Amino acid sequence: MILSHPHILWLFLIYIPLIAWYIWKQHNASPSMGISSVAPFDKIGKSWRPAMMHVCFGLELVAIGCLIVALARPMSHEGMNKSHIEGTDIVLALDISGSMSAKDIAPNRFQAAKEVAERFVMGRTDDNMGLVIFSGESLSIMPLTNDRASLVNALKHVNIGALEDGTAIGDGLASAINRISSGKAKSKSIILLTDGTNNAGDVQPSTAAEIARSKGIRVYTVGAGSDGSVSVMDPFGFSATTIETKIDEESLKQIAQMTGGRYFRARDKGTLEDVFAEIDKLEKTQLDVERYSRLDENFMPWVLGAFLAYTAMLLIRYLYLRRIP
Repeated sequence: MILSHPHILWLFLIYIPLIAWYIWKQHNASPSMGISSVAPFDKIGKSWRPAMMHVCFGLELVAIGCLIVALARPMSHEGMNKSHIEGTDIVLALDISGSMSAKDIAPNRFQAAKEVAERFVMGRTDDNMGLVIFSGESLSIMPLTNDRASLVNALKHVNIGALEDGTAIGDGLASAINRISSGKAKSKSIILLTDGTNNAGDVQPSTAAEIARSKGIRVYTVGAGSDGSVSVMDPFGFSATTIETKIDEESLKQIAQMTGGRYFRARDKGTLEDVFAEIDKLEKTQLDVERYSRLDENFMPWVLGAFLAYTAMLLIRYLYLRRIP
């Protein structure tokens, strides 16, 4: 905790005259009466009222102290700090073509992939990660970042139908390569998830794989879903149609083999989770990460403390220490 106005703490010096005045007042406030013997009063216990008077004074000092600290404006720290961590650069390339709405992976291929990817992202706290989507064309959604919340938020807002339909695996991989090339980590990996065969775009998957290999980028390919007839929903969710899907496993295996990655086949959500768990064991390398922290005002707890202390003092003084005129 830091104080915006630390000089306000000099107000604590007011405790000196307050305590001196209280001691002087107590010394001169006790009534006296001359009697020949105090023996009749020996069996009378001591009253708790003097002690409660001291409690009231203590509560007043607490209330004043809390207000002084609140005026000094306590704040949590803000700034940039640089640290060395073990991490890697990873870009997720996610297929958002219409066939990803097939329900052979519950609730459907696309939602299952997003849910598993979100957990994967949140678990990789020390990595720089980015997001690329593709269908008939490709689009880079998020640059490499260590901000998990922003990446997950971007992932949540990705929907089927955002791009022209089709499966441009080569274009998606090429966009991911362009995005990850700016990363500073020695270890660079792309996770490409699709459920189909390359049938659109300008870049052939083998060409993109060759580029990735030349740049030392490993590509982990994931084939999601089963082959054959599947029921898919239109982008608005009003009607369903049956289509034939077939994952081009040979092409995905070739991409993975060329780049030093691995190919995985996920026919259900459990397997998909296992795939991402396996990819989670990727090689790590040293990264320099700058994290930003901001200042937050923390005076309200002190104001509340002053209010509670003063309220407690008033209750004790006017309920338990009432004086009869």
